[in-house]
Amino acid sequence: MTEGRSEGERSYYSRLIFLALPIALQHLITVSLNLIDNIMIGRLGPLPLAAVGSANQLYSIYEMILFGLLSGAAVSVAQYFGAKDFRSIRKIIGMDVTMGVTLGMFTMITAQLFAPQIIGLFASEPEVIKLGTEYIRIASLTYLTIPVSFTISFNSRSVQMLKIPTIINVCSILTNTVLNYVMIYGNFGMPAMGVRGAALATLIARILEMTALIVYLLTDKRHPFHGKLSEFRGFSRELFLRVMRTAMPVVVSEGGWSLGITLTFAAYGKISAEALAVMQVSNVLCSLCQCTSFAVGNASAALTGQILGEGNKESAFENGKKYMHVQWTLNVMMTVMILLLRKPIAAIYDFDAETTRMLMLSLGVFAFTLIPRMVAYAVQCGLLRAGGDTYFCMIVELSCNLGLEVVLAYFSVLVLELPLHLCIAVAASGNLLKAIVEYRRFYSKKWIHIVI
Repeated sequence: MTEGRSEGERSYYSRLIFLALPIALQHLITVSLNLIDNIMIGRLGPLPLAAVGSANQLYSIYEMILFGLLSGAAVSVAQYFGAKDFRSIRKIIGMDVTMGVTLGMFTMITAQLFAPQIIGLFASEPEVIKLGTEYIRIASLTYLTIPVSFTISFNSRSVQMLKIPTIINVCSILTNTVLNYVMIYGNFGMPAMGVRGAALATLIARILEMTALIVYLLTDKRHPFHGKLSEFRGFSRELFLRVMRTAMPVVVSEGGWSLGITLTFAAYGKISAEALAVMQVSNVLCSLCQCTSFAVGNASAALTGQILGEGNKESAFENGKKYMHVQWTLNVMMTVMILLLRKPIAAIYDFDAETTRMLMLSLGVFAFTLIPRMVAYAVQCGLLRAGGDTYFCMIVELSCNLGLEVVLAYFSVLVLELPLHLCIAVAASGNLLKAIVEYRRFYSKKWIHIVI
């Protein structure tokens, strides 16, 4: 009995790792794109970096709403994959693209019309507003390509077909890096375009990425998404409503989470433009360190969804406990890593002594707040959502992020007038409460639902 259980555990861990590795690489690529932009723009000084950070707040809201839509739909994709219903999967992919492009068009138009006003929400310095406006008007054109790329790449995780999408993502980041080097600094005969060059490089890389993914999907007959165009266009009201019942709470959750991040970013902007630059660096670097936890969470979601699609609720719960053991180990490792790398990271950027000190202190606080943040993420995205418990996740997300974290951020900045690193520590209370509530929810088993 013990031997059989041990083999079952090894089987689950091996499946989790096998699926998590390409997801980790894929997410690392996405985060690295932002990291490379940060480093290259950061060499221009804190004001250009603050400008790009401010411009990216709109993208962050758009991205997380899109991510929420895809995450919610992926619950159904994973369960349909477990049930071998590929026709329904293709219909969901078609709905994802249609809704994503519509959202992208709306967000892009908003950026084009109100660029200075958007940047002005986060910064008051004229130079930051000017540079941020230039960047967002070019970068926002990528909002029309991203839904297609994200839909193909993200949902390929649910059907365990990640090899080619990952290779395409790698080529995209390499293209963006080379173009950054040429366009930001003016190499190989090109004029130095600064933040405009960074935006153009990102736009070109995103267009090439989308094109390659579409060609791959049209030519690989083994992929579950491969099919006639009519299979993607065919609208099923029943299927749409079924998917949206799961997806919409995730959309609201992710949108609320991103709005919370944006509002806290705006709060810290009231300290100084240098604080915005520090927050931009800190957020991207913390995202980089979270790649493994993100990957394991998405792998768990795919496996949990597939298991529930097969009708095995108890196995989903037992595997969830194994998954949590893995996440706790990763969280501690990531915290130690951030603490050890603070000094060499700060040395990369061309900041003055005071801004460098602010960055070092902020990274230290981020390291210690990483554990409750990632525990909350692990439970919510890796288990609760995969079990269809999306309404509960939505309520917790909105209450803790918008109802607590944002309020504490503004209170610590405007009332207590604390330095940046202490403001971050105070606001992190929201993640601690969220982690406790969602951890208890997992062990109650109330999150386990069959949604197909």
